[in-house]
Amino acid sequence: MILGMSLATFTIVHVIISLIAIVAGLVVMLGMLGSKRMPGLTATFLVFTILTNASGFLIPPLLFEKPLPSHMIGILSLVLLAIACFALYGVKLAGAWRWIYALTALVSLYLNVFVLVIQSFLKVPALHKLAPSVPPAELPFAIVQGIVLAFFVVVIIGVIRRYRPTPTYA
Repeated sequence: MILGMSLATFTIVHVIISLIAIVAGLVVMLGMLGSKRMPGLTATFLVFTILTNASGFLIPPLLFEKPLPSHMIGILSLVLLAIACFALYGVKLAGAWRWIYALTALVSLYLNVFVLVIQSFLKVPALHKLAPSVPPAELPFAIVQGIVLAFFVVVIIGVIRRYRPTPTYA
């Protein structure tokens, strides 16, 4: 039992939280590209991404029993999200904090999508046939992760260019 739920039920709740975080994050990311503020959806993205990372630590094996790569990704993501929340809510995106927010929020989103791809190859039978090792390491998995990484690199660079203050010359 985890928080009063069976492991299966808790896992389903964790997956739903993760999917909400990813969908909200993708919409917020598109908004960033168009310089559109979406305060409600941004808060949803941040809260649900924090929840998905935190709830992931409760799924066995626990961090203190046997640290896994997923735990390290979760810790990194939570650090990035703390910086993003400080940049957005603490200093209100003043100065350099604007692009720091964009970078930390979008890298955290990328990490969530990275884990989604891994879990998809582990749990979806058709994908698992393409990459049966655990963790997945075959070419189809590498190609998908490469495409996801390239997409996020291009988008993050585009967003940061929009969010970086332009230098002033005297």
